[in-house]
Amino acid sequence: MVAVLQDQPIVEGRGRYRALAARRILILSGLALALALSISIDIGLGPARYTLGEVLSAIFMPDTVSNQLRVVVWDIRMPIALMAVTVGACLSLAGAQMQTILANPLASPFTLGISAAAGFGAALALVAGVAVFPAAIQFMVPINAFLMAMLASLFIYGVSTLRGVSVETIVLLGIALVFTFNALLSLLQYLASEQALAAVVFWTMGSLTKATWMKVAVTFGVLVICVPLFARRAWALTALRLGDDKAASLGVNVRGLRLETMMLVSLLAAIPVSFVGTIGFVGLVGPHIARMVVGEDQRFFLPGSVICGALLLSATSVVSKMLIPGAILPIGVITALVGVPFFFSLIFTNRRRAW
Repeated sequence: MVAVLQDQPIVEGRGRYRALAARRILILSGLALALALSISIDIGLGPARYTLGEVLSAIFMPDTVSNQLRVVVWDIRMPIALMAVTVGACLSLAGAQMQTILANPLASPFTLGISAAAGFGAALALVAGVAVFPAAIQFMVPINAFLMAMLASLFIYGVSTLRGVSVETIVLLGIALVFTFNALLSLLQYLASEQALAAVVFWTMGSLTKATWMKVAVTFGVLVICVPLFARRAWALTALRLGDDKAASLGVNVRGLRLETMMLVSLLAAIPVSFVGTIGFVGLVGPHIARMVVGEDQRFFLPGSVICGALLLSATSVVSKMLIPGAILPIGVITALVGVPFFFSLIFTNRRRAW
């Protein structure tokens, strides 16, 4: 009888955990359905608008629709819609893991200057033809972007390991990096030819209009590489949220985990920037939405961040087509308009907590 009474709290705890896990899976499933709907709407919008039924028929039964509809959906709009999904997923995942390893709710590739560094590296290739890694000159734009993002990440990582460095210091350092790389980018714009200047301006505003199936495949490939690596480290990353000392006592190699995560974050930030330009605040807003709906457990937070970032940028792509009929606004402008108020709310929330 005593043993039964002792086991009862354990059984009740397991039941509550199963219910919580089921609720989180249900939330993730709902977000995934919302993402599928957003993709379909995004494909249907444009100078020629198509209904949801026409879009689904073109996707799943292409032989039953007209050649014009099939070409518009598969060759023009589908790459743009899927590019929004993969870029949003990459940036949100990068922001989620930066916030985890730096214990900083304001960390993201954009706010800490990693996206600006990647954009400067890409601009070096476009304007000056400078390859940071000359052995792969044919891929110098994405490689330049990755290496510059890596340098910025390692710099932030090195400073974060110093004694007495606070969250506020890291944020201020990130702002300094943003201004530094933006100033260097402006210098390149001043020296650029007319054609190169147009390409650099493309980065400063961020746009999905130059998406191709090859770019979608490369960006999706980055996700395929990074997501399993983060999933393998899910327990260690969750433990890191308890603090460095607690994580180390549980057997986590904190320094190695941070360095590995920073390398993957650089890859996740650099490749999208090299293809679509600087798109801000997705890496900040997406993880916070995921954290609010599924919590900190990386088993749910990881896919939640991926889906929320993809849904956020896909919905932004829809909005960019609807604001001005017949025109597609740069998507980076829309994300900034959404992200800046969210950024301010985080700053004031953290300040109230500090007091």
